[in-house]
Amino acid sequence: MSAGHYENFPVASVLLPAPLRHPVAVIYRFARSADDFADEGDLPAAERLAQLDVYRQELGRLEAGAAPQRPLFAELGQIVNQYRLPLPLFHALLDAFAQDVVKKRYADFAEILDYCRRSADPVGRLLLHLFGAASGDNLKRSDAICTSLQLINFWQDVEIDWSKDRIYLPQDEMRRFGVTERQIANRDTSGQWQDLMRFQIERARALMKSGAPLGSVLPGRIGLEIRTIVQGGLRILEKIDKAGGDVYHHRPVLRAYDWPLLLIRALAG
Repeated sequence: MSAGHYENFPVASVLLPAPLRHPVAVIYRFARSADDFADEGDLPAAERLAQLDVYRQELGRLEAGAAPQRPLFAELGQIVNQYRLPLPLFHALLDAFAQDVVKKRYADFAEILDYCRRSADPVGRLLLHLFGAASGDNLKRSDAICTSLQLINFWQDVEIDWSKDRIYLPQDEMRRFGVTERQIANRDTSGQWQDLMRFQIERARALMKSGAPLGSVLPGRIGLEIRTIVQGGLRILEKIDKAGGDVYHHRPVLRAYDWPLLLIRALAG
C-alpha cells in the first residue's frame, strides 16, 4: 500500500510478528516522509523535487556501499542488508511521489495503473521480501491488493486531492459519465456522479478480491495482518457505496468500532 493508506490500515501492528515491526516501521517512515515532500506545505515544485532528489542520493549511497548521511537511511540500510530488500522498489516510490508534484490529471485507467505500480505496489512487494514470501503468485496478489488500496484512497479523497489541484478519476471515464471538474469543485453529486463512483467502487472491489487469497497463503499472524488489511479496504468501499458516492459530505474512514468487525471478518476468512 502507499503511504497514504496508513491512515486506514495498521502499520507495524500487533498482528505482525515482533521482529518484523521495526523494519515495517522503517519502510513506513521512508514512504511517509518522502510522500510529505510531495504533499505537505507550500514549497514550490522545484524545491519539492529537490527534497526527493536528496532521498535518491541517499539510496545511491546505499547502493554504492557508502555511509548514508541521514539517520533514517542508516536504519534503512540495515534492513535492506538484513532482508535483501530490492532498492529499485524504493526508487519506484520516489518516482511516484515526484510524479505527484508535476502530474495533476490522468487520461485513462492505464495511466492510473502505471502510477499505482510505483506508488503502491512496491510497499507490498517490500513486505513480501521481509516475510520471505516474494514468489510469483504472491507478488501478483500483493500488487492487486496494493493497487486496490491506492484506488480506494483516491475515491475517498476526491475532495482532498482537488484542493491540491489533482484529479485521479480517469479523464475518459469522467467524460463517459458526463462528470465535469466543475462538479468536483462544487462538491456536486448530481447527474451520473453516483454511477461513476459505483463503477470505480466495483473495479476496486474486484481487484481487492482477486488479491485476497494472499492472506490465506501466508501463515499465521502475517496472513491475519493481510486479511485484516483486505477487509479494511472492502469496508471503506462499503461506506463509499452506502453514501451513494458522496465522499464530500460523508468521507469514509475506519472508526474504532470498525476494527472488531474487521478482525471478525479476517478470522472468518
